[in-house]
Amino acid sequence: MDIFTHQNAYKWFVPICALAIFIEMYFSYKRKAKNYEFKDVSTNVYFAITNVFLDGLMYGVSFIVMNFFYSYRLINWESTGVLYWLIAFIGQDFLYYIHHYVDHHSRFFWAVHVTHHNSEYYNISTGFRSPVFQPFYRFMFLIPLILVGIAPLHIMFAYAMNQNYGTLCHTNFIKRNKRKGVLGFFLNIWEYIFVTPSHHRVHHASNTKYLDKNMGMALIIWDRIFGTFQAEEDEEDYEKLKFGLTKPLEDKGPVNIIFHEWKEIFKDFFSRKKHLPLGTRLKYVFMPPGWSHDGSSKTSKQLQKELFESSK
Repeated sequence: MDIFTHQNAYKWFVPICALAIFIEMYFSYKRKAKNYEFKDVSTNVYFAITNVFLDGLMYGVSFIVMNFFYSYRLINWESTGVLYWLIAFIGQDFLYYIHHYVDHHSRFFWAVHVTHHNSEYYNISTGFRSPVFQPFYRFMFLIPLILVGIAPLHIMFAYAMNQNYGTLCHTNFIKRNKRKGVLGFFLNIWEYIFVTPSHHRVHHASNTKYLDKNMGMALIIWDRIFGTFQAEEDEEDYEKLKFGLTKPLEDKGPVNIIFHEWKEIFKDFFSRKKHLPLGTRLKYVFMPPGWSHDGSSKTSKQLQKELFESSK
């Protein structure tokens, strides 16, 4: 029996994560940091349960598809040694980066992923605020790794382990490294390679400078390579981090949180001026969030360009 399954990865992680959440809650209360709010945590739990339910429904379908592509793999590994597992973990993390990049740069996928970003709180429980519909298509991004001979079950194990690490990065209590000496040196190396809470705080921030930055789940090197990296600035040098969406939701009910962007897409597609051609209407579905044909709304890149030019 193979012990390297995503079910086993989550089994041992759940009690560790629950303990970490209670510890964070305690320090939040003691320091009066107001990092937790009951309704927000309840919403996070609701989304996590919904995601697990849909994941279960899609389990059979996703593995049927993945095993189909596995039958056409280009490499047959004789053993699951160190190189095999390195390719599994690093390859999965890279494909997650691509998936995550698409989530932020195509409004159709953003409509699913936005669920993870609309909390105005940032704590470990936020890591469970799952994009609930991702199980319907997430496995399709893993096909390249399957074709190089990594077993689907092992890819999902790598995904679960990387996700467990990423979940623990959802905290305000671990600050950016400013230490000196030997410890500071090694922490700097860690921060250069791996995602840290500081990196991921930037990702969840709605400040213009931070939009669509730091897409990695376990490794930050992809962001450094592909130009999506942004360090967390000191508040006195920039501005305080603001979590959530650029336009906060008025209705924070669970149904609206899941479907609000789909409603906006529907409105933009059908309610815009009738003279717009179909191609332009489709851009409101698949172009980056904020895209508009007339400049009435702007993408993150356009906003960042304006910010850069105004700061000259």
